[in-house]
Amino acid sequence: MTRQIFGALLARDLRLLWRHISDLMNPLIFFLVVISLFPLAVSPAPAMLQALAPGVVWVAALLATMMTLPVMFRADYEDGSLEQMLLSPHPLSLLVAAKALAHWLATGLPLVILAPLASLMYQLEPGTLPIITLTLLLGSPSLSLIGALAAALTCRLARGGLVAAVVVLPLYLPVLIFAASIMLAASEGLPYTGQVYWLLAIFLLALALVPPAAAAGLRASLES
Repeated sequence: MTRQIFGALLARDLRLLWRHISDLMNPLIFFLVVISLFPLAVSPAPAMLQALAPGVVWVAALLATMMTLPVMFRADYEDGSLEQMLLSPHPLSLLVAAKALAHWLATGLPLVILAPLASLMYQLEPGTLPIITLTLLLGSPSLSLIGALAAALTCRLARGGLVAAVVVLPLYLPVLIFAASIMLAASEGLPYTGQVYWLLAIFLLALALVPPAAAAGLRASLES
């Protein structure tokens, strides 16, 4: 029964996101614009571009993810769906988990697919592409999960996007630091297994803690 409810919530969220496809395209276009402009604004020397690539790719991915956080719960709050879900016998944390997964499928997964463009623009070594893909696969789900917590706490605010950014940015920093460190270490031929384990640990911790915490935040928002 729990799997069926989760699947139904996930399918519903994906349908809603697909109806607002333009809102999903904006973060992807933003990501492409950012990673495209940096090579034009700095030296075209391969060594310079390869040094900038880890930070640029991950800052662009982080900002693109943050752009879509305000819409995660806003529509459900405005049409009263959240109140109905709060009254249902099913755990509200299922809703949060489904929202986070739908957000990652619509935002994080396309960023993973676009990763090869970064390797071309920044003249990275061919072996670096799997590293970029690995960091985005491990780190982007954590961005969606942590973002769900900020979105839940700010769903009632008219300018919730700005507040959500303030709330979520400090929580995003460990993901940014370890992901960029993996790419930098790989480009220099250094070991990066420890950073990979840290990224995985952050994801597992977010997966365990964020759904119940965000559910509590939604209850507090709706009952206040």
